[in-house]
Amino acid sequence: MTDGESVGQSPLTAARRVWEVIRRRPRAAEAALCAAVFVTTLFIAFDGPTEDLAIRSLSDVPFAPLFVLAVACGALYWRRSQPLTVLGVTVAAMVLSTGMGYSEMAGGIAMLVALYSVGRHVLHERWSYLGLGAAFAGLSFDYFSDEMSAPQLGFGLVVLSGVWYVGGRVRARAERAARLEREQAAEAHRAVAEERTRIARELHDVVAHRVSLMTVQAGAARTVAGDDPQAALRAMEAVEDAGRQALDELRHLLGVLRPRLDGGPLEPQSGLADVARLVDQFREAGLDVTLTMSDVPTELPARVDLSAYRIVQEALTNVLKHSRPGARGDVRLSADDHAVAIKISNDGPTSASAPGTGHGIMGMRERALLLGGSLSAGPLPDGGFSVEARLPIGGGAA
Repeated sequence: MTDGESVGQSPLTAARRVWEVIRRRPRAAEAALCAAVFVTTLFIAFDGPTEDLAIRSLSDVPFAPLFVLAVACGALYWRRSQPLTVLGVTVAAMVLSTGMGYSEMAGGIAMLVALYSVGRHVLHERWSYLGLGAAFAGLSFDYFSDEMSAPQLGFGLVVLSGVWYVGGRVRARAERAARLEREQAAEAHRAVAEERTRIARELHDVVAHRVSLMTVQAGAARTVAGDDPQAALRAMEAVEDAGRQALDELRHLLGVLRPRLDGGPLEPQSGLADVARLVDQFREAGLDVTLTMSDVPTELPARVDLSAYRIVQEALTNVLKHSRPGARGDVRLSADDHAVAIKISNDGPTSASAPGTGHGIMGMRERALLLGGSLSAGPLPDGGFSVEARLPIGGGAA
């Protein structure tokens, strides 16, 4: 980063730091606001027929209007929790100061802050409009007391309306942002629930397959137990092995929410042995894909084999959907004693709807996390997109 860039970004950085301080210490920020409004109103005055800006001396302010101003500014401390009450206090302070003959001490800045708070924090529009009307009435009192002219009154009403409107717009934007955040959270929760349901169904199919094998082998062992004890022993060993694998799969089913068990015909589960056929299908669809498999074992835990296949399938589907003509995909599979490593990338240009904008990345990551693995996805520096996953073979962290 150059010196010019650092200087250009420093005001923004400072503003962010100030905002973070305000967010962490809102009460201290409100107290500082009260003090700033009080000092500004106390020492700044408009003197002479041309209303020139001047600095007022503290000795020029009698105690009564000074006390009224202090109350009005101090009330701003509760402007978020009690905005209508605070506005009432500031309007009353304006009227009292005018009645004392010190209209320039009316605390107009305090009333503007309070009116903004009404627009920002009052949820019911009827009460918000009532607050705006109260501010209009307080300003009109100065006009009927011959403290301001008709043009000044008109300008003041415009300023009050603008401040109140800005507060309302800020509130509306905050509500929309909060609503959008809730909708996104609900959508993400729904997508995760759906993906977990699908994963639970697939794992259930694997366990059912193991139990079926156990049943068949146990029946065979009982049939030949009298005539061929060795064959019966081998059958029982197969039952034991299938049972261990089924228990292993059941452990990964615990805690996975599965609202319903129905939903479509069951199909044989796929695995890494089927990736070559999967790549051929994408080639037939028009995607230029290369496949490299290095030291991938033929025997993998069923949940790992299935999840690895699904990750490759989803990543290639994203490439096909989001890449423009001319894109080339690359699938690399490797393994060691601990985990299976998967990398799917494409080096071609992508459309405006980039990969990962839907639930595909979320579903792949959920699969990896349920196995104790990890998955990362993102754009490449030279264009294209990359998905990398690592799935532990033994059930531990990859």
